[in-house]
Parts: sequence; C-alpha cells; structure tokens
Amino acid sequence: MSVIAQADFPREPKTKDSVKISFFYAVILVAFAVTQLFTFEEFLEYIPTLNLPIDHTASYALAPILIVAEVFALPFLLRMRISIAFRYFSMFLGWVVAGLWLFITVWLAVSSSQAETVGFLGTLVSIMPGWWAVFISLALGILAAWSSWGLWPGKNAKKKK
Repeated sequence: MSVIAQADFPREPKTKDSVKISFFYAVILVAFAVTQLFTFEEFLEYIPTLNLPIDHTASYALAPILIVAEVFALPFLLRMRISIAFRYFSMFLGWVVAGLWLFITVWLAVSSSQAETVGFLGTLVSIMPGWWAVFISLALGILAAWSSWGLWPGKNAKKKK
C-alpha cells in the first residue's frame, strides 16, 4: 500500500457530449478566474459592498475562495491525470462555484441592491445584476451537473439482466 496518491487517467465518459459540456464549463470558469484575478484588488473590495447575508470577515474571504474553487474545478472538467480523491474534490468544487454564484445572484436580485456589477467577470466588465444573472448561475449548475454525470470518477454501475 502506497501512502502517496497515484495519479490516474480519468474513466471513459458516458457520452461525448459530456466531454464537450465539461470543456465549455471549463472555458467559462477560466474566463471568470482570469478576469477576477486581473482585477483582484478591486474584486476583493467589491464583494463586501454587496451586503451579502454573511459575516463581514467571511465576505472578504468569499472572493479568494471563489477564485480558488474556479481554478481547482478545472482538473476534473479538463479530464487531467490526477488522483481519484482530487478528482472527486475537483468535481465538488465545480458544484461549489455554481452554488456560490447562485447565492450571490439570488441575493442581488432579491435585495434590490444598487450593485454596479454581478462580478462574474470581476470588476473589469460591468454586468448589471438581475434575474437574468440568476438564470446564468442556474445554467452553471446545469453544466456542473451534466459534467458530473457524464464524467463521474467512480465506477459505473453495471446493468443487471
């Protein structure tokens, strides 16, 4: 038994469409992460101004957590050679990203705040919040679900005859 995790290739996807969907989700997350990192200092100061229903300290931690989750969700989505534990963790982070964006956009839509931008693309591009942003976040959740279903890292259930 080895203490060091062994990097393995991913299992065969259930469908070719799930590979395309996961790649599309990865491209979106890369665009989000790059633009958020490009304006990181402003993005870090912007998140607390949204007046999210969380602790003030947690709102400062939300921006780096979101960016780290976006980056570490990529190995699963791009089907990189990683350990099975990290593959599950990476898949989970893809769900975390969609969930955090859903939380932020729903709060902005419900609270009728005067936010300048949603923050999908950091503070680089002003994207007005609204219910359409909630639907974008739901679409991220659908992409995460489809990717998880199609690229499930565990063993596939065998069909009984």
